[in-house]
Amino acid sequence: MAAACAVAACIGTAAAQPAPLPTMASRDGRHALMVDGAPYLMLGIQANNSTNYPAMLPRLWPMVRRLHANTVEIPVAWEQIEPAEGRFDFSYLDALLPQARQAGVRLVLLWFGTWKNTSPGYVPAWVKTDNARFPRMRTPDGKAHYALSPHGANTLAADRKAFVALMRYLREKDPQHTVIMVQPENEVGVYQQNRDFSGEANRLFAQAIPADLAKRTGKSGSWAQAFGKAADTFFNAWYTARYIDQIAAAGQREKDLPMYVNAAVGDPFGTPALSGGASGGPDWGVMDVWKVAAPHIDLMAPDLYGRDPKGYVKFLDHYARPDNALMVPETGNAADFARFLWPALGKGAIGWAPFGFDDTGYANYPLGAKALDDATLDAFAVKYALMAPQARGWARLAYANPTWGSTKGLEPAQQRQVMGRWQVDAIYEEWQFGDRTSPWLKSDPVPTAGQPVGGLAVIQIAPDQFLAVGSDARLKVSLAAPKGSEQGTILRVEEGSIDDTGRFTPIRVWNGDQTDYGLNFTQPTMLRITMGTFRG
Repeated sequence: MAAACAVAACIGTAAAQPAPLPTMASRDGRHALMVDGAPYLMLGIQANNSTNYPAMLPRLWPMVRRLHANTVEIPVAWEQIEPAEGRFDFSYLDALLPQARQAGVRLVLLWFGTWKNTSPGYVPAWVKTDNARFPRMRTPDGKAHYALSPHGANTLAADRKAFVALMRYLREKDPQHTVIMVQPENEVGVYQQNRDFSGEANRLFAQAIPADLAKRTGKSGSWAQAFGKAADTFFNAWYTARYIDQIAAAGQREKDLPMYVNAAVGDPFGTPALSGGASGGPDWGVMDVWKVAAPHIDLMAPDLYGRDPKGYVKFLDHYARPDNALMVPETGNAADFARFLWPALGKGAIGWAPFGFDDTGYANYPLGAKALDDATLDAFAVKYALMAPQARGWARLAYANPTWGSTKGLEPAQQRQVMGRWQVDAIYEEWQFGDRTSPWLKSDPVPTAGQPVGGLAVIQIAPDQFLAVGSDARLKVSLAAPKGSEQGTILRVEEGSIDDTGRFTPIRVWNGDQTDYGLNFTQPTMLRITMGTFRG
């Protein structure tokens, strides 16, 4: 009896142990979001902007189930929780958290405060109407601009106070960490001009750039002297980042969750800081500014609504850095965006989320789908259905090993990657039997010819072994640089799945027609490929 009681006491003590806080981890230039102490892959959806009310939540969860998502990104508006100054209302979160737990999903909260798509639309009325206390930017001719100024000390203090109250609520009400990340503000910066032209802003603009920024960039002098034509954008990025960092730091003192900022991006092939997008936001051209100015922000993330695969993948490359984990918190919800999950995973993304997936009757076409019909939903659901049971294992393996990804429409050179001694090729628009290089084999165009579908993601899990997922694509693996008479050969191709630890369980072996011309991912599939060599 005593032994049994001791065991029961131990179990009770273990059960009472608090869950570890979500955190970011980095190793060898790769990154992982750690949830419950292990790597976590966010297969997300983002709710529409006005779904953040209890009456709307029943229209959200069926879509989560339909798409096999494991994470929901959803707004919390400043005007919503502090309608009157100093009086807070968390009734929405009182409804949201238990419903998310019941649905079995984690949450990423989007704080709509000083900025939402650069606008103050979500600040309380008592902020909107008091420009003396909460100043807006000034135009070059001195007129009030639409955006609030990042130099407004009162605005910062009020926003920070509300955000701290939100994070305190999470500390007290969410010990199991249903909320795994927070996004302070949304698509920050400004349009129509590149910075505030108020007296205070002009005074700061004339000063020397901060010493930390000078050290990072190797620049010196005033903002104009250091950054020339891009000076206004660099200046606005610095002070916007400093503003948000103070909010994030104060919130993390209440509950130290990972925090990120999302970017309304410009041209991925343009001149850094001069390529469009919201001036002052974390666009790829000013990421180094943000890294110095906002050390409490764990990562910067691009919102991607462009359909051009070359541009999409270029943005992934810009944000997948040794000092920045890749995450796509918003992307289009039209069917042709679904294929971009694969290159995102192949670039090591910790999460990916199409925007606007709920049943509240709103469509953001032309950025996304005209309607959430079955064809649109299925384009995402079949991919998430493959990955959802394997998300933990994929995240673990991708954190520990090299990855690569591709999608149809890239330049040929971008569809080939050397991984160790092997060359990995992604090929599109082939029938399962034969290939276009076979002069004796004549065939009709494949059903997906010219359609925006197809992609692959690959992890090199051992020197001669790969784990691959994808759809509407063909994969070939060959020796990158054969030595003498050395030739590469497939030793084994297995279809199967992985568990949370990354352990692979096969359901069948592919051979013959299934491997002779390459490995065809006609439907979303996971394969383990083992390669070897022989001498001719």
